Formats: sequence, structure tokens, C-alpha cells
Amino acid sequence: ETGKIQTSYDSHWLPPAERDKLMMELRAAGWMEVEDRDAIFKELHFKTFNQAFGFMSRVALQAEKMNHHPEWFNVYNKVQITLTTHDCGGLSKRDIKMAKFIDKIASSM
Repeated sequence: ETGKIQTSYDSHWLPPAERDKLMMELRAAGWMEVEDRDAIFKELHFKTFNQAFGFMSRVALQAEKMNHHPEWFNVYNKVQITLTTHDCGGLSKRDIKMAKFIDKIASSM
């Protein structure tokens, strides 16, 4: 998955048919569409602040690698995450990838 072509494709806006299919999977995993913008949102709950912070640290490392950073908010054991791709002004492959990574990390904690 290296090379410019893949990366630029990753940050393209999702075509409607593909988007619907992916959104079904994400909704099943607890993601919601944000009403007034082309973005997805999820709230995660952990046992402790430390666990929430550990989760955020692991996501932060991946975000740096992907050069794709979530908008997020943390209070104690709660983390709220919004994903969108500013380059294309909406949801892209990168958001889907990031959402799946977030779910993987959350379920391993």
C-alpha cells in the first residue's frame, strides 16, 4: 500500500454505492453518521482514564503513520471520535481504514 497512487486514491471521496456498503458495516460496529457534515462519529467507553489514554496513544501512533488524524475529545474514561477527510471534504477510504483500526484497538483493550 505504498506509492502515491494508492495514497491519493485513499483520500478520495467515496462513491455512493461503496459508501452505503461500508456504512452498513460501520453502523453495525457502532459508528454513526454526523448529521450536518460528511463524517462519522463514535463514542467509546473504557474502564479507566488510563485505559482510555492508552487507547488514544495507540491510535495516535497509527494516525501519524497514516498521516490522518482524528478529531477527538476525551473526558475521563470516555473518548469521542469524529473522522472525515478534509482534503476531499468528506468521507474517504482513509476514514474507513482508521475506523476499523480504532475498533480493532478498542476491542483488544
